[in-house]
Amino acid sequence: MRRYPPIADHGLVGDLQTAALVSSDGVVDWWCAPRFDSPSLFAALLDHDRGGHFALTVDGPDVTTRQLYLADTAVLVTRFLTPDGVGEVVDFMPVEQPETATDRHRLIRVLRVTRGRVRFRLDCRPRFDYARAPHRLHLSPDAATAHFAGHGTDAHLQALGPVPLERDGDDVRATVELAQGERAAAILTVCAAGSAPPAPPTPESVRADFDDTWTFWHRWIRRSHYRGRWQDTVNRSAITLKLLTYAPTGAPVAAATAGLPEQLGGERNWDYRYTWVRDASLSLDALLGLGFTDEAQTFRLWLGDRIKQDHTVTGEPLQIMYRVDGDPHLTEETLDHLEGYRGSAPVRIGNGAAGQLQLDIYGEAIHALSNTRAPLHGAGYDGWLALSGVLDWLTDHWDRPDEGIWETRGGRRHFTYSRLMCWAAFDRGIRLARDLARPADIAAWTTARDAVFRQIMDRGWSPARRAFVQHYDTDVLDASLLLMPAVGFVAPRDPRWLSTLDAMETELVSDSLVYRYDPAASPDGLRGSEGTFSLCSFLYVDALARAGRPGQARYAFDKMLTYANHVGLFAEEIGPTGEQLGNFPQAFTHLALINAALALDEELDRAES
Repeated sequence: MRRYPPIADHGLVGDLQTAALVSSDGVVDWWCAPRFDSPSLFAALLDHDRGGHFALTVDGPDVTTRQLYLADTAVLVTRFLTPDGVGEVVDFMPVEQPETATDRHRLIRVLRVTRGRVRFRLDCRPRFDYARAPHRLHLSPDAATAHFAGHGTDAHLQALGPVPLERDGDDVRATVELAQGERAAAILTVCAAGSAPPAPPTPESVRADFDDTWTFWHRWIRRSHYRGRWQDTVNRSAITLKLLTYAPTGAPVAAATAGLPEQLGGERNWDYRYTWVRDASLSLDALLGLGFTDEAQTFRLWLGDRIKQDHTVTGEPLQIMYRVDGDPHLTEETLDHLEGYRGSAPVRIGNGAAGQLQLDIYGEAIHALSNTRAPLHGAGYDGWLALSGVLDWLTDHWDRPDEGIWETRGGRRHFTYSRLMCWAAFDRGIRLARDLARPADIAAWTTARDAVFRQIMDRGWSPARRAFVQHYDTDVLDASLLLMPAVGFVAPRDPRWLSTLDAMETELVSDSLVYRYDPAASPDGLRGSEGTFSLCSFLYVDALARAGRPGQARYAFDKMLTYANHVGLFAEEIGPTGEQLGNFPQAFTHLALINAALALDEELDRAES
C-alpha cells in the first residue's frame, strides 16, 4: 500500500448519498458516511498513518494493477496481474431507494480470480470522525463478521466465502487465496449506532445486488439524448455528476473530498463536500443538455426552497453554499492531528467562505430557475413572490464590492464577473415576469439591468488591454469571463469579445490549459501558487466553439481529455507536470466538459453541413 497515491489514481463508487474513493491498488482511502458531508470513516488520503483505510490488495512481487469501470456504470473493477494469475476486486454500492435519506449504506467488494491462483490481503482499519474517535471491535466466533462500534456509528464487515477474519488490535485483517473461477466477498455496512445488524450475505444476494446496480446505471444513462462525437467521455462525466448528487434533495456537491491540495505542501486545501449555488445551477445546463430533466427539476425545487427559506448566516437572500439538506451552517475548522495529503496542511472541514458575499450567485440561480417554466408554475404565487423579492433586493445591492467567484480572501473588489451575473439575474427575471405574466417591478429591474450593462462596458473594459478584466481596479484578466457569450451578455463574435479571447490566449492559456487568473498580479490573500483550472480549460473550448473557431476548439478539447485519469475523471486543477490537483472528482469540471462537448458538436456539425 503506497503512502499517498496520486490524487488521480482513484475511481469513485457511490449510492447517491455518499461516495468512496478506491485507489488503483484496491484501497478505500476516503469514505464519509452516511452523507457526503458526514465525518470520515476512512481518510488515509489525508493521513496515511492515522486516517484509516480498507485495503483489498494482492501480495507478492511483480504485481501490475489496472482499473476500469464497467461501461456506463459506477461499478469499478481493479485488476491484479501477477506471475501466478489474474485477480479482480469489483467495487460497488447498491442504489436502494436513493430519494429516501438513510443512515445505512453498503460497500460491496467482490474478489474473483480469472486465471491461475491469486492471494489477496484484506486490511480493514476504520477511523471514525476524521480519526478523532476511538472504536471497539467485536469479532464473531466463526470469524465471518466484524462489528466496529464507533462515534455514533457502527460498521459491520461481513465475509462471504474463504475470508477468515483475524483480529489486529481493534482492526481486522485476512488472507484470501482463490483459484481460477472462485469468488469471495467482503461487505461493509455503515449504520447508526445500535441499529440492527445486516442480514448475512449469500452468493445469491450479492449477485442480485450487483445485477440491480448494473441495471440501475444502464437504465439511467439510456435517458441521455447525447449522440455526439465523445459518447463515452460525456457519459462518464454525466455518471460522475449523478454520483455527486445527494438524491434525497437533488443537491449536487462540488466534489467528494475535503482537504486535497491545489499545490502540494500549500495551504489552499478546502472542503468541497457542499452544494455551491453557482456550481449546482450551472450543472443544470449540462443535465438539461443531455436530457436529464428529472434531476434538473429536483434541484430547482431545492433551490426554490432556499430562496423561500430566507435563512442564511449572511443576512442576504441566498448564501453561496449550503449542506446537501439546505443547512446554511458550515463552520470551518482545521484538523491539526492529520498531516494532510503528502504533508499539505492545514486540513480543513467546513468552509468559511460560506459567509462571503458573492453576488454572481443570483444570476446563476435565476438562470437555472428560468430554464423551464414548470417548477415555477408549481411553486405558485408564494414562490414567485420569493423570487421577485430576491430581484427587488438585488436592485438595491448589486453595485457593491464582493469576494467574487474564486472566493478570494484578500478583500472585496468590484469583480466584473459578479456584475455580469447580476446582469443575467435581471435579464432572466424580466423575461420570466413577462412570459409568465407575473406582477413585478419590471421598470426597476430594467433600469438596474441596463445600468449594470453600461458599468461593465465602461469600467470592466480596459482600452489598454483591449479586453474585459477581472475587476474595476486592475488590468488583470480572469477566465471566469469566458462565460460572457454563454449567458448572452455579448455575441460570441463581438469585436470586444474576440479581442478579450485573444488576450486570454496570450496571458492565461498554456498549451490549451487555462489559469483562472494570475495570483501574483492580483493577490488573493493566500500563499502559494496553483495549477491550471480544468473548469476554465473547458470554458475556453466552449468559447472558442461559439466564436467560430472549431478547429482550435477541438484541438484544445482533445488535448484536455488526455489529462483525464485512467477512468475518465478530473480533479479541480492540472499541475505543472500534468498531475491532477485539488479535490476529486470535481463536479464543476465535468459539467463544463459536457457543455463544451455540446457546443463543439453543434459548431462542428454546422461547419460540416
